[in-house]
Amino acid sequence: MPHLMVDYSANMEDRVDMAAFCDALRRSAIETGVLPMPGIRVRAFRADHVSIADGATEHGYIDISVRLRAGRDLATRKAATQTLFETAKAFLAPAFAQHSVALSFEMRDIDPDLSPKYGTIRDHLASGDAS
Repeated sequence: MPHLMVDYSANMEDRVDMAAFCDALRRSAIETGVLPMPGIRVRAFRADHVSIADGATEHGYIDISVRLRAGRDLATRKAATQTLFETAKAFLAPAFAQHSVALSFEMRDIDPDLSPKYGTIRDHLASGDAS
């Protein structure tokens, strides 16, 4: 159940196609080989009110947070972190080249004993009916 949450300053919407960015992260998560496709959810949240660095309004940020069920060793999590972070950096390269932008990333485990789950996505994927 990897959940990727993208928190970003409102001025990034003029600089980045957020829907395409979310999809690039989703595809990259699948390509890690350790984050199960049926559980991947990527979503983005715009922050309309921010104050960054010296307060200049041209500064922007994107913060990516990944929550996943505990059980993967550190080396596996580090490799997935690096893959996803490099995907984000590559996608955002045009914005970095033209704007003042900060990118941050954090991956953290969720205690499975305190995080019950229920869903039918896997059932629909198996049957070929994703509607």
